[in-house]
Amino acid sequence: MFESLQSRLTGVFDKLRGRGALSEADVDAALGEVRTALIEADVALSVVNDFIAKVRPRAIGESVIRSVQPGQQVIKIVHDVLVETLGQENAALNIGSPPAPILMVGLQGSGKTTTSAKLGLLLQTREKKRVLMASLDTTRPAAMEQLRVLGEQAGIATLPIVAGQGPLDIAKRAMASAKVGGYDAVILDTAGRQHVDDQLMAEVAAVKALVNPHETLLVADALTGQDAVNIAKSFNDRLAVTGIILTRVDGDGRGGAALSMRSVTGAPIKFLGAGEKLDALEPFHPARVASRILDMGDVVSLVEKASETLDKEETEKIAAKMKKGQFDMNDLKAQLNQMKKLGGMKGVLGMLPGVGKIKGQLDAAGLDDKILTRQEAIIQSMTKTERTDPDSINGSRRKRIAAGAGVEVSEVNKLLKMHRQMADMMKKMGKGGRMPMMPGMGGGGSPGGLPPGMFPGRR
Repeated sequence: MFESLQSRLTGVFDKLRGRGALSEADVDAALGEVRTALIEADVALSVVNDFIAKVRPRAIGESVIRSVQPGQQVIKIVHDVLVETLGQENAALNIGSPPAPILMVGLQGSGKTTTSAKLGLLLQTREKKRVLMASLDTTRPAAMEQLRVLGEQAGIATLPIVAGQGPLDIAKRAMASAKVGGYDAVILDTAGRQHVDDQLMAEVAAVKALVNPHETLLVADALTGQDAVNIAKSFNDRLAVTGIILTRVDGDGRGGAALSMRSVTGAPIKFLGAGEKLDALEPFHPARVASRILDMGDVVSLVEKASETLDKEETEKIAAKMKKGQFDMNDLKAQLNQMKKLGGMKGVLGMLPGVGKIKGQLDAAGLDDKILTRQEAIIQSMTKTERTDPDSINGSRRKRIAAGAGVEVSEVNKLLKMHRQMADMMKKMGKGGRMPMMPGMGGGGSPGGLPPGMFPGRR
């Protein structure tokens, strides 16, 4: 998400950084490019005009024009206004007295049912809440069954299906069951439609009046661009939504919907759904998203994700071996698995500062998370002895391993070379030496300082 916007804004601000002083004309020219970039990213025109109107007077002020680094000052101002536009801070869910009803609304195809399960899993794992889910969708075939299956996969209780009941009856039964069962939250997945219509709104409004939800969350598909804003406005006018969840943000490089929705509806974006897995739902932090847009990185989110997804015991075990200068192929395989849990190489690199500037290099290098899967397959094709003693892998063994993994021998060679470089580095660190520069950081290696073996076609 925000890929094209990040690329355009980075180019604009690089020009500003290269100047020792800025005139009013320089600022206006830069803001003209920012305006174009926002419009091309599907940001609503009214939001774009409001954004530029807030930035310009601050950017041409005396403190900027006379500052030592005026370009940096303008970037900070744009960052601050981005945060204001997106919302000053993460808006937490309102889970008051149990059972707290959470009403999920949105159009059909926006990912509402899957998002309901994602939200339920997040509440159970992070917030330690007992959650009950209920499908009120009596129009879409197998909608109730879909939620039941998702509930089983996530370990979340779902309301038993009773044939012939309408949405209001199901909502009543869900709230009664939640009270008896001692649940903290009830997620009500309402029916979607192909477009906004009176029947849909009347049905959802009736459910809302009945259960008086603590949260009314609009699930919107980020891929719908400008139309997502119009949909959000329609739902908000009729239902007064309290928050928005944007889905499929990993499939849209523009991100205009996120920038527009807060301003158009007044409702905060509370979560972003990135991926099909049930744990692929993350809280929306405006300041962190603004930093990502401006290619400042989001190291805080990366650290949080690492602490939640990585196996602490396994990490400490590998760290202890590294201290002793030991690092075999089993350890490398564990590292590859942890990288995949963090969202792969692209997911990790996307949260680091300045990566937007070397995006071309990364693309040219063929950066693809399938590489991790291939490297894992190569290690799995090795015998136990070969994994613990990679030096024993001679030419004939490399051919056998390559055939077993379905790759070229050259890929086996690259992986072994990468392991050797990492093992040498670990030995040096274990002896108390200075941590050496990662392969590729001195030029001639891989972009971003990652070992050359991580990229196909590079030596």
